[in-house]
Amino acid sequence: MITQRPELVAGDGVLVIIPTYEEALNIEHVVARLRDAVPAADVLVVDDASPDGTGAIAARLATQSPKVHVLHRLGKQGLGTAYLDGFGWGLARDYDVLVEMDADGSHQPEQLPDLLVALDHADVVIGSRWVRGGSVLNWPRSRMLLSRVGNTYVRVALGLPVRDATGGFRAYKRATLDRLDLHGVASHGYCFQIDLTRRAIGQGCVVTEVPIEFVERVRGSSKMTGSIVREALWRVTAWGIRRWLAQGRAALSPRGR
Repeated sequence: MITQRPELVAGDGVLVIIPTYEEALNIEHVVARLRDAVPAADVLVVDDASPDGTGAIAARLATQSPKVHVLHRLGKQGLGTAYLDGFGWGLARDYDVLVEMDADGSHQPEQLPDLLVALDHADVVIGSRWVRGGSVLNWPRSRMLLSRVGNTYVRVALGLPVRDATGGFRAYKRATLDRLDLHGVASHGYCFQIDLTRRAIGQGCVVTEVPIEFVERVRGSSKMTGSIVREALWRVTAWGIRRWLAQGRAALSPRGR
């Protein structure tokens, strides 16, 4: 029987990291929803000097609540480095759980308690679009196909028992992040999520997926670009080749025979 920790589900010791670049139309609404959904959780907005004033809005929110914090960066440096900086900020302040969440409303804050409950029996929890009960609203068919095919390729190439390795709504125990070699992470785009997933599984961490309803943004423009897709493709391919070579060497070694 799983014993839930009420303080964790309530948000005590939880830091939600929200990277932003030109999310002035969304950030205030998303933070308000998050504060309603998990009032005890702290929020860290990591802003990449957004020219639309997102950072200034986040700074104003921080003056209105001690639960909201802002990390201002000097320019657009990518999703991966934003989360790494956010992890460093949170780990230095002894948070028990660090959460990744998008600023555009596609990750619904009201579903965060489901991730926190699941963290009771896991090291990493991924809010998954592609497990039973998960769904995506308002995506074009092309984007749906890209995500499904991409995640299938990741499973085959890397042997990961995860349906949504690219999912960006996730929760980590601090002990899990302490076990990962975060200094060795070089992925910048959505490939960052795949990288941390494979590192966690490689360290023997328990990775659990819970179904979420992913909603396409209503305001602002998507940050998905061709370069992000290409980075994920070549990195996953390189990791897969290294994995297959390692398996081949193991099979040919005297111990593997």
